[in-house]
Amino acid sequence: MRENATYRAALYMRLSRDDDGAGESASIATQRRMLQDYAADNGYPVVEEYVDDGWSGTNFDRPGFRRLIADIEAKKIDLVITKDLSRLGRDYIMTGQYTELYFPGKGVRCIAVNDGYDSDSPYTDVAPFKNVINEMYARDTSRKIRSAFLTKMRDGAYIAAFAPYGYQKDISDNNHLVVDPCSGEIVKKIFQLAANGTPPSEIARTLNGQGIPPPAVYRCMTHDGLDARRCSKRQEWTAATIAKMLRNAVYLGNTVQGKTSKVSFKSRATIRRPGDEWIVVENTHEALVDQDTFELVRRHSAARRCKKKGAFRNLFSGIAKCADCGRCMSATGTRKKGSPANLTCGGYKLYGRGECSNHFIDYNALYELVQRSLKEQLCMGDEEREAILETVWRAWQGRTQKKEHASALLSLRNRLRLIESIIEKLYEDHAAGRLCDTRMNDLLLKYGKESEALERRMRTAESRGEAEEEAERALREKLEGKLRRIIHDPELTPALLFQLIERIEIEQGVYEQSTLGRVRRQTVRIFYRFQTEPSQKDYTIG
Repeated sequence: MRENATYRAALYMRLSRDDDGAGESASIATQRRMLQDYAADNGYPVVEEYVDDGWSGTNFDRPGFRRLIADIEAKKIDLVITKDLSRLGRDYIMTGQYTELYFPGKGVRCIAVNDGYDSDSPYTDVAPFKNVINEMYARDTSRKIRSAFLTKMRDGAYIAAFAPYGYQKDISDNNHLVVDPCSGEIVKKIFQLAANGTPPSEIARTLNGQGIPPPAVYRCMTHDGLDARRCSKRQEWTAATIAKMLRNAVYLGNTVQGKTSKVSFKSRATIRRPGDEWIVVENTHEALVDQDTFELVRRHSAARRCKKKGAFRNLFSGIAKCADCGRCMSATGTRKKGSPANLTCGGYKLYGRGECSNHFIDYNALYELVQRSLKEQLCMGDEEREAILETVWRAWQGRTQKKEHASALLSLRNRLRLIESIIEKLYEDHAAGRLCDTRMNDLLLKYGKESEALERRMRTAESRGEAEEEAERALREKLEGKLRRIIHDPELTPALLFQLIERIEIEQGVYEQSTLGRVRRQTVRIFYRFQTEPSQKDYTIG
């Protein structure tokens, strides 16, 4: 057995805002003291401490945790000690990925002091259940917060962290907007220029020429602790910024919220909701523009806008990234017949070649690449497929009333047998003279009626049982078909992509000469949540 003094230990501590209410026991200082005492008592030399203060357990892109993983890769540490498994994370899939696969694969021992968990111990079966419970806590907290925010939004309370450009938060009511005297005048000027027919690009050039700070920079100027270089890369007005402001009904005095929703409480990725699902409360604050001007600007904008063809939806929104600048890939038009769109670097689309190169990739080609990669990842033998199916089937049966039905049928049979024995005993007592004729007839009538009722209920229960068995057979066949489709021909959906894939990086394509003529080669890297190394695919077209 390895000596404790030979380990290189890392102490990992985390505290999220959701844990603040847990009191002093959950504080970073208390965690540090507990872990230092544990390491000293057991003779583990501590090499480094890693802290994530104010970070949610559902987010694994934490600075302290990233540094911990980097040091594990560099073989600086081989023991991770934490207060409990929930400090590592509250996503049971990702936490299990690290404790069951990543740490053992790197030869790293993991100890969770309060949970009594030690990966070197043979008694670690409870760990997966702990991870599930930790995620349930995070899910419940997320649901409560979302419910509270939803109630506030429906009441017209403004819940965002920062007021929109042109407004500031009321000092006496943090959920109420009041006009900002400086930026409010700029908003009025923007709408007036747009109402006169000036396009957004020209308005942006005018404001930049006058040296007026754009919204992100102005926010940093009016809020301590914000760095303009981190909030805005270009630090200037753009046509996209102007166009977004001209569509924002907040300048009519209305509070418009709930425009986006998170795919999952585990992910920071959001999807845009249809306009009819937005939460709009009218006349909640002072308007900066009247309805007539707003409608005039909208008509000018509609006249310039190209009509969209079809109902295209980009499934890779928020997942596909430019491999060079890290911006999200954005859908753009294509001349290729049968293709709904190209994806291009968002920085290139907004600002041109000065920001980044185009990174064009055909949408259908990316779809097929990801689908093919998923097939490879989900490839499994018949035994594995049957094991998964059996697990799902048992879980489904545990939620049905099949056991209760069988128990009720057994109870009916036992009662019927009891009545038959009672009737037999009645005849014996009557023959022996212990029961008179009148009493005998009354009891026979009573038990005879109950016996008939029981037989009817048994026939009904048995026929219902046969129907349920037939329905179960049909459902099992349906489950088998669905599992087969998922494995052999997975249909890509936003939920599936966000559950399995962290991000997809698109390299810039290059043209090369080959025996087939001029071809375009492009590399795509898919980062799966359950793998430490990306899956790399090369895309070639003639």
